Amino acid sequence: MTNSRLVYSTGPGGAARAGAGESGGPAEPRAGLPPERQEVRVRLERSGRRGKTVTVASPLVLTEEDARKLLGDLKRRLGSGGTLQSPGGAEAGLALELQGDHAERLVAELANRGYRVRRSGGQ
Repeated sequence: MTNSRLVYSTGPGGAARAGAGESGGPAEPRAGLPPERQEVRVRLERSGRRGKTVTVASPLVLTEEDARKLLGDLKRRLGSGGTLQSPGGAEAGLALELQGDHAERLVAELANRGYRVRRSGGQ
């Protein structure tokens, strides 16, 4: 075992070699869809966040690099912090989470970029 490092894994098989490309490793880069072919839902969430409001836009089918660029630009434009989440499998897309209530401004920003955006939730 030259140049191999064992890491603990709770999955089947016990320990796995780091970087061996097994299912526990980083996902393959996925191809992004153009904005006009994506329908994004924007909603507000408060549950599980100790009363803090978070604006969530999902699903976005983008490469991780493109999603990070979009998130960075939106954070600057809206003057807010935020993060990129991967809620499900590769088919589920990514979710942008921005701190605070920015739903209306986020809808306008994404629409200006060519996304088909819908407001979700009753607020």
